Amino acid sequence: MTDSRHLLGLLLGTENDWPRVFEALVARLGPVTDSTGSTHTYDVERLTVEPFDLRDKPAYDLVIDRLAYWYYHPREWLKKVALMDGVYLLNSPFTFQAMEKHAAYCAMIRLGLRVPVTVLVPYKNPIDNAKYAYTSEQYNRAFDLDSVAEKVGYPLFMKPYDGGAWRGVSRIRDADELHRAYDESGEMLMHLQASVEGYDVFARSLSIGAETMVMKFDPDRPMHGRYSVDHEFLTPDVGDEVLSIGRIVNAFFRWEFNSCETLVRGGDVYPIDYANACPDVAITSLHYYFPWAMKALVKWAVFATATGRRTTPSFDPTPWFEPADRTDLSYDEKLSTYRQLADDYFETERYHDFCASRMPEIDEVVLDYIDGPDFDRVLVDTVTATFPAHEHDEFIAHFRGLLALWVRDEQARLTR
Repeated sequence: MTDSRHLLGLLLGTENDWPRVFEALVARLGPVTDSTGSTHTYDVERLTVEPFDLRDKPAYDLVIDRLAYWYYHPREWLKKVALMDGVYLLNSPFTFQAMEKHAAYCAMIRLGLRVPVTVLVPYKNPIDNAKYAYTSEQYNRAFDLDSVAEKVGYPLFMKPYDGGAWRGVSRIRDADELHRAYDESGEMLMHLQASVEGYDVFARSLSIGAETMVMKFDPDRPMHGRYSVDHEFLTPDVGDEVLSIGRIVNAFFRWEFNSCETLVRGGDVYPIDYANACPDVAITSLHYYFPWAMKALVKWAVFATATGRRTTPSFDPTPWFEPADRTDLSYDEKLSTYRQLADDYFETERYHDFCASRMPEIDEVVLDYIDGPDFDRVLVDTVTATFPAHEHDEFIAHFRGLLALWVRDEQARLTR
């Protein structure tokens, strides 16, 4: 038996709400004893950005990255500690290119998922490169944007291949809107994607490690009102397919902290966006679902470090493409095969057994914290930092009510 002390690193941008909660929950959880009798204790530290020697040995066992999707200096540090030091990363820094949507679309189309028709069109404006003019003159082929759009079909969406937070997304209904949006795209590289008209529901699934929460989502509402508390908005079969698609995407690309957006029409599920290097986990967005997200994040970090789980800098798509290319398998049979590959990658059965046997107190720890004054202070601080002063009282009451609903439901679940 050996005792191990683990340092969990948080690589952050502007967030301060969930990091405070994560730090508090890790501290409250205390030591965890594994199946060999060894004890694992945990500290949490926020990383700073500074020069680093490529031969430096990091102190961190695991890093949760929320910054490197746009800040390249820490991204290169993540690559270094993954390649040289075996630091556990929840999202592979080597598949960030796929986080720019395009490769993710390609991979999931290859797997046979119902990704809407999608076309990548060249830049509207020349990119800032001295070689562009010559290359464009010699090799850029003239194309008819109207013809491309007509083949995709109206209405359609124009959106950046590397988009995030709905940046640059336009719904296009006709040729006038098409050209206006394309002119405004400038140096952004854009996809044209067919719209799924008449869909019944928009579902957003948030995955953390081996756990996934599927939530009803409305992108047209303000951020604080996009998620609805609704536990029966999908049939069991459709809900399982939505959950499976999120897990499949994550296991394929070695992402363990990601969200997936799908449209459901009738019994068909259409994945439209499933590459988010920094998924939204703010209190003021997730509200009712926030405690689940924090609990899942703590559990996965502890599981990964206490069991010695390892990640690899590379991934092999061959096991996924073999069933994808079989003509004798139906869509449902392929999805089932992919789901098993995903469960194998996430060690789903082992994870749930570990949580039940080694962290049985985690539910009560989270419930006690969310129902207590320390969390309420985080909630109040977050609301006052997010909303105008004249809306503070309204939104403090609003989010307290939603979190109180979670507390009530969790108490009922634990006493069943």
